[in-house]
Amino acid sequence: MCIDGAHASRVPSLHPATLLGKRESMERPESELIRQSWSAVSRSPLEHGTVLFSRLFALEPSLLPFFQYNGRQFSSPEDCLSSPEFLDHIRKVMLVIDAAVTNVEDLSSLEEYLSSLGRKHRAVGVRLSSFSTVGESLLYMLEKCLGSNFTPATRTAWSQLYGAVVQAMSRGWDGE
Repeated sequence: MCIDGAHASRVPSLHPATLLGKRESMERPESELIRQSWSAVSRSPLEHGTVLFSRLFALEPSLLPFFQYNGRQFSSPEDCLSSPEFLDHIRKVMLVIDAAVTNVEDLSSLEEYLSSLGRKHRAVGVRLSSFSTVGESLLYMLEKCLGSNFTPATRTAWSQLYGAVVQAMSRGWDGE
């Protein structure tokens, strides 16, 4: 269960350009922090994914039009977040995060998949710069859901993991 929103603080900016140089594998203490924190979050992926996307739409409302299903344009973030199709998207995003956590010590094994995912996002018009807002939303969700267990070391480890994921996805922009 997530902690009350008043408990979560503003997450520092994560700009893709500053993340792209990060390692594609992590040291054991960092990977353990990620696995431990994810085990708590992954028990309710839809709930926590909804927190992530609620924050994303609050920070960057211009992303809402990217989510259309069967030609339906959502009138509000709430409308989108209650759509069965969008809930499936949330589940898929949480599965990608789960795959990154599972492979945290060998992220290169996900290279092709993440690059392909980057190409798909580019094809629908998503800007690479929007992933900094996604990263802020991810850290916000983790902080809100983990409360005091979201330590500075945990934040740093997740920032590094997300940076490596963005780096791999960005190759989908570069590859075309």
